[in-house]
Amino acid sequence: MLIFYLFFSIFMYFLGLISFTMKRKHLLLMLLSLEFIILGLFFNLFMYISLYSYEYFFTMVFLTMSVCEGALGLSILVSLIRTHGNDYFNTFNILW
Repeated sequence: MLIFYLFFSIFMYFLGLISFTMKRKHLLLMLLSLEFIILGLFFNLFMYISLYSYEYFFTMVFLTMSVCEGALGLSILVSLIRTHGNDYFNTFNILW
């Protein structure tokens, strides 16, 4: 059963990578794909730590850093929408 969960977490990671590369037009979809990748990595880390019966302190640090990354991404999204009016990457002249 544990092998199924590990396979599922790796599958989640690769689905996040595929959706990240396919949805490059909107910044919000890219941020959601990055959060899905982080969720897959967290699930994989949690399964490995549970397998070896280690302490879960590192998972809490990883979860805290991923929440900070998500909040930073949303603040950048709000800032770009306020300045440019949308979240299309084609309208950002500074980035390209």
